[in-house]
Amino acid sequence: MRSNLFASVTALSIYLMPVSFAAEPSLPAPSLPAPSLPAPSLPVPAIPGLRYYYPPASVEHQVIEVDVCVYGGTSGGVAAAIQSQRMGKKTVLLEFGKHIGGLTTGGLSHTDGGSPVVCGGIAREFYDQAGQANFRPFAAEQLYQKMLDAAGIQVYKLCHLSKVNKVGSRIISMEMENGLEVKAEQFIDCTYEGDVMPRAGVSYTFGREGNEQYGETYNGVRELGTGGHDWPKDRSIDPYVTAGNPTSGLLPRVFADCGTPGEEDKTIQAFCFRMRLVKDEKRRPFPKPNIYDVQQYELLARLFETGADPRANFTIDTNNHHLFGGAYFIDFVGGNYDWPDADWLTREKIFQDHANYQIGLMHFLVNSNRVPKKWSEHFKQFGLPTDEYQETGGWTHQLYIREGRRMVSDYVMTQHHCQSKEVAEDSIGLASYNMDSHHCQMGVVDGAVRNEGNVEIPVNPYRISYRSITPRASECTNLLVPVALSSTHIAFGSIRMEPVFMILGQSAATAAAMAIDDNVDVQKINYGRLRDRLIEDRQILEYTGPLRTASRTGIDPKSLPGIVVDNDQAIRSESWVEGVLIHPHVGASYHHDGNQSKGELSARFESNVKSGRYEVRVSYPANPNRATNVPVTIHHVGGQTTVRVNQRKVASIDKTFEALGVFEFDRRAVIEISNAGTDGYTIIDAVNLVNKP
Repeated sequence: MRSNLFASVTALSIYLMPVSFAAEPSLPAPSLPAPSLPAPSLPVPAIPGLRYYYPPASVEHQVIEVDVCVYGGTSGGVAAAIQSQRMGKKTVLLEFGKHIGGLTTGGLSHTDGGSPVVCGGIAREFYDQAGQANFRPFAAEQLYQKMLDAAGIQVYKLCHLSKVNKVGSRIISMEMENGLEVKAEQFIDCTYEGDVMPRAGVSYTFGREGNEQYGETYNGVRELGTGGHDWPKDRSIDPYVTAGNPTSGLLPRVFADCGTPGEEDKTIQAFCFRMRLVKDEKRRPFPKPNIYDVQQYELLARLFETGADPRANFTIDTNNHHLFGGAYFIDFVGGNYDWPDADWLTREKIFQDHANYQIGLMHFLVNSNRVPKKWSEHFKQFGLPTDEYQETGGWTHQLYIREGRRMVSDYVMTQHHCQSKEVAEDSIGLASYNMDSHHCQMGVVDGAVRNEGNVEIPVNPYRISYRSITPRASECTNLLVPVALSSTHIAFGSIRMEPVFMILGQSAATAAAMAIDDNVDVQKINYGRLRDRLIEDRQILEYTGPLRTASRTGIDPKSLPGIVVDNDQAIRSESWVEGVLIHPHVGASYHHDGNQSKGELSARFESNVKSGRYEVRVSYPANPNRATNVPVTIHHVGGQTTVRVNQRKVASIDKTFEALGVFEFDRRAVIEISNAGTDGYTIIDAVNLVNKP
């Protein structure tokens, strides 16, 4: 992490409503000034007014008592507070920053995963008024505030959690740096980072689990250069400080060793600011940030100099893929690894690193002579809005925290839930977005920079378990965690949508109110009653619509004659990529080689059989990009036979299987498929053995 310049700043006053305390008649309470605090050494903001952490100038001990305390004014926190109050519980909402709504009010102008068929309740109330797309951030914040006001919710801002007080397994109060203490019966952690969990003694993790831990295939380190949004394969972008000289060292945030594919690590997907860019005449020009480090943009400059097409598809909600297909743009890859467990001051420094980088990037695109003139002139058409984010010069106040901590409870949402191989029986809402991860690292392959970590796998809408938002009972019995819930990295990549956080926030608040009414731990509420109330409040707990073509279930292996060995059962090389897009295929998915690593990938399909003769069939979903010469080797009594399969041609048996011949096996059948010498995408799906007496 590169260093910043630091300067002391005067902290802003804390947004707290006064709380009165009754004094004994004979002993009036003395009037004492609140003790002042020394101002910490904060980095100079990238641009005036842009800051993550506003330390308190003084400490004034104030105590409030409520039924439910919601910490984190994200979209999920807003929904949780509203629902709790509607359930008749006195509720307070505490927000770390100066704004409520999280990313919904801090950069997004549309949300994924929030269509009416999967998203109901308070989230649907919000989107029915704000619109599903092209809403204004300030209008979204005004709407949230209106909904909170209507529910009678007191919101306290600039609340920086310092301590959680517990007796046994129960939280009794939370204390803020400014002296505010909130006592409550139930607590709900709605922060993106899960900031209450560690202070409450709740187990958590961050980073990427290894695939073996939960039997997943999309978790852990990915193979460099796969998964999409990568550097152009036909252009080698040199990663070294001095081009062509490895001894000069690597450019910023490029690593020599990105780990072993499939293994765990502590990297997290990249953060960015979701910019609102405009082209009107009143636009603000892109400012130059406090720290402008041109070396951060050297890779981008080299990419421009190859003549690559930038595809500058900027929108009013600009994301990483809107320049060069996401190979390199506003995601500050590698700059956020310390964020999940960092203290407030360290996060402020990381926040400013991201701001300096991204604001500097936009300044670079407009002003650098390393950018072709036709493109710099194109970028000059854009600027920052004059009617949004007034305090920060048109730049959003919200850093996009794509993932932070994740709780580890007795029930963990995994890839298997996303692919409907495992179904939660205690649904509290639906998720429906792709299993998705932005890049986590940049590395080097054959002297060229490559990205690592991107995953985009379609899913059908699936259920989220109530148990995934409850801690282990031995750790805490009156805390719910609907945002940083118990899930793996790849499952959280699907769950982490703003509408889903609102859905889960509402469900968590409903459960918290029931726990109070029934005087039970959150782990012991009556799920049947919870389900009934959620449905009454228009939550959608099951998906009954049509399956998506891109991810519909494949052919059931049990419906096929003979013996079937599916790709999930095969002994295969790590780098095969799971696919679901093309049909027909057997089972939940197939695998392909990405048309790469030729000669390195193989899959071994093995099965015990009764000795005898069997017709060997292999399945594959045909497509024009497939290989015409996939080698399939059958190990049989007479030796081994290799048959080449043309996977561009539709298979002859039910458009699914191709028969390779009849072979004799003695109690064990072994069929191997590899990508050695293949001339296109190589597919492994299933092997079918049909007895031929």
